[in-house]
Amino acid sequence: MTETVTGRVWIHGELQQDFALEMVSDCLGDASRLVWVDLVDPTHEALSKLAAEIDLNTWAVEDALADAERVKATAYPTHRFVTVYAVHVDADPTSGKGAALHSDRISLFIKDNVLITVRLSDHFDITEVTTRWDEMGGQQYGIGALIHGLLDVVVDGHFDAVQRLDDGIEDLETLLFDDKHNSRALQQQTYQLRKDLVSLRRVVMPMREVVAMIQRSRLENNAPSELDPNFSDLYDHVLRVTEWTESLRDMVTTLFETNLSLQDARLNTVMKKLTGWAAIIAVPTAVTGFYGQNIPYPGFDHYSGFISSTVVIVVAVLALYILFKKRDWL
Repeated sequence: MTETVTGRVWIHGELQQDFALEMVSDCLGDASRLVWVDLVDPTHEALSKLAAEIDLNTWAVEDALADAERVKATAYPTHRFVTVYAVHVDADPTSGKGAALHSDRISLFIKDNVLITVRLSDHFDITEVTTRWDEMGGQQYGIGALIHGLLDVVVDGHFDAVQRLDDGIEDLETLLFDDKHNSRALQQQTYQLRKDLVSLRRVVMPMREVVAMIQRSRLENNAPSELDPNFSDLYDHVLRVTEWTESLRDMVTTLFETNLSLQDARLNTVMKKLTGWAAIIAVPTAVTGFYGQNIPYPGFDHYSGFISSTVVIVVAVLALYILFKKRDWL
């Protein structure tokens, strides 16, 4: 994948048709202008050049291009740097064919009236974000509107992912008491679902600090208060996703333990049945073995001996069968 650069410029809240990366430094600090730059798979040299041009921290640049980075928000003297993950579920969570949850990292450089997003791949559909901005029509509120629109789309993706994983857990709960379903396959599906939830938790949990930092920064910079309810609502959504994810972790753990308990119970049932039938089969074996001795016994060499041994076998077998049946061993 090659590096791609797109962006937008608004002047007094009106979207302009022309955009070039060279415009960023010229627009920086101009309160009448609002700039968004989106870099997909940028080279280190290209991002470093832009960073030097508008004074971005070099460590933030390294974090934006790193192979792995945790969700975080950092306030540098000249700008703020945020790392978030957009997630999606593109497969059946209960298919057992590998991870259903996939994530795409988005790094944000926030400086005055400029928002720079850095993505290592184009799997995340950025057009959904631009559509959200157009629907909001809140560009007149400045950089805060762009940040809120982007984070709102990301958190909505978290909601969708946790909903689909919740549906997957419900499907597994239905299969849990189905004796025809392969218990080994159920274990694999449960374990994979648990791994997806752990991955989602790593993405969702730190989002509280990210949104909280942005809210604090807005207060410190006396940002327009019109967006305060929007960010409060966004923070509430983050809390709901976090609590939902935590509850699902408990549910899938319970599901895993219940499956093991049911397997033990089924094994005990099988062992009881095998023991009961073994006891029943032992009766005719013991009786015929006794009458098979090479010494005279009551009824030896007489038809009455056959009748008595048969009666003993039938009576003993029936007695054991009735006894085990009452005790639910058979």
